[in-house]
Amino acid sequence: MYTNFFKLTESPFSLTPDPRYLYMSERHREGLAHLLYGVQQPGGFIQLTGEIGCGKTTLCRCLVGQMPPKTDIALILNPRLSVVELLAVVCDELRIPYPAGTESIKQLIDALNLYLLDSHAQGRRTVLVIDEAQNLNRDVLEQIRLLTNLETEQEKLLQVILIGQPELLTILKHPSLRQLAQRITARYHLLPLSRQETFDYVRHRLFIAGLRNPVFSPNAMRKVYRLTGGIPRLINILCDRALLGAYTLNKRRITKAIVLRAGREIRETVPVSRKRRLVYATGIIALLILLATVVLLLRPAIISSIGNRISVLAMPDDDPGLENIENVLDRKVSEFKIPDPERNKSPNPTIALSGNSRPAEPVARKDSELHAGKNDFDALETESSGEGFLAEVQLEEIFYNLSPHISLVSSFNSLYSRWNLPVRIQPYEIGCNAAQSYGFKCLFLTGDWLKIRRLDIPVILSFKLEQEDTRYAALIGLNGNVATLEIGNKTYAFPLQVVDRLWNGAFILIWKPPFDAIRLPLGMRGEEISWVRQTLDAYESRSVSPYSSDLFDDDLKQRILSFQKTHRLVQDGRIGPETLIRLSITLDTAHVPMLSRYPHEGGAS
Repeated sequence: MYTNFFKLTESPFSLTPDPRYLYMSERHREGLAHLLYGVQQPGGFIQLTGEIGCGKTTLCRCLVGQMPPKTDIALILNPRLSVVELLAVVCDELRIPYPAGTESIKQLIDALNLYLLDSHAQGRRTVLVIDEAQNLNRDVLEQIRLLTNLETEQEKLLQVILIGQPELLTILKHPSLRQLAQRITARYHLLPLSRQETFDYVRHRLFIAGLRNPVFSPNAMRKVYRLTGGIPRLINILCDRALLGAYTLNKRRITKAIVLRAGREIRETVPVSRKRRLVYATGIIALLILLATVVLLLRPAIISSIGNRISVLAMPDDDPGLENIENVLDRKVSEFKIPDPERNKSPNPTIALSGNSRPAEPVARKDSELHAGKNDFDALETESSGEGFLAEVQLEEIFYNLSPHISLVSSFNSLYSRWNLPVRIQPYEIGCNAAQSYGFKCLFLTGDWLKIRRLDIPVILSFKLEQEDTRYAALIGLNGNVATLEIGNKTYAFPLQVVDRLWNGAFILIWKPPFDAIRLPLGMRGEEISWVRQTLDAYESRSVSPYSSDLFDDDLKQRILSFQKTHRLVQDGRIGPETLIRLSITLDTAHVPMLSRYPHEGGAS
């Protein structure tokens, strides 16, 4: 109805999944990366959860389209099935013949087992994907667990991906399903879009539908985010109704008022009366007065503690994502607390741990001694192991010997050293400013080991200790199950599971971007796109033309997809920070410090 009015080729906010409208936020890319990484591992369960409308099914469809070669998929979209029905559906999806009308679980499992053995002999893998898994009965879940017992002497024959709403987490905590829960090798919870991602999502869908000029005002976009909480399905419903409302009012610009009206219509609510607003305001004022009275009666130390916590809560809800780290650090440095002097009395806890013995006197190792293989830490795989506990304690003691700011300064100096930059910052300086004259910038990111392995360059990890203390360490090596950290100019090796207990998922990297923009959308024109084409030409050993097209079209998208697949990046065909980082260093890896090369490289060359 409104498509001709706004000169759209089609409705941009249809609820029907359409791969052309797929928008992969940072969270969706992380979720897809977890799933793709999980299906490359032998056997086990992979779990993806998220709120209703966050895009789990869309992510599932994207996963199916990016499965590795020689992978057979059984996709179940309606899991409200009995045990026999589930086994029959799996056989149907994989085209496995079985006796018609059979009610025998044994016959179905035997047929499935023969198929899996034959597929394994042909070098093929089989993955069972179950959407809306929160609807599975416990007896069906237990049968699915038993299916993963089908195996050869070397590996399991079936891998299972469970995709569901948060209720699935509660179901899997039931004691009767503890064996299944223990077999989950990868977990990811999909969150709604951030505010900026919501803005990008709306613009992306309008762009695909043929609208080049912004139609939502900035205030309207902010209201869309507040009303929907960043949930894609709700964004589609609200924006569709807002476009219709603007059409009925004969307005080509969607304002905050139009979005509010659309929100009331889809929620079937009415405006709050002036009298009710007065009651609410009076109640809020009374509550604030009560809180102020309580705070004034508290001890100064408690007031200080509350103030620190409020300052944390006052930080923006949105993931800072790619915000320049100078702004973040300027706010944070002044808040750092000096550690308790009593904690500095511990011995020098510098150690590279081995799971085979209990170290009596930890000693720092030289770089040449730090190449510990994964098998060296087999004894640390369980959290209850004595050595694992010792490692965690010793890592904390190392951090307590440094103030938060000194640990950050030394970490920046470590990264600059790895990049062979003649830069050494002082305790009063902000690390990101130091290398700007060399073209380097900082990115403030969050993620996990999988994301850091994909980037494969040194980063600064942020650690949360007791009493909300923060410390930093430079990650300079990542080999197997071992992380090599440089803390206060000393080098240590720790198992990943030990580092995981203190690492809060935040990290900082420095890199030399080819230009300022770090997200290039499909359809964009500019010198940045020409650079991407020329870099891909050189990477693919093509003749590099100075007159390369400056349009990000479908042909370039396919080349980006191929590059992402080769470098094990998330295959979304988009040019984002991870893809740009890999593009910018791929032709000059000899001069780039790589986590995977440490310590073989003997330092950055």
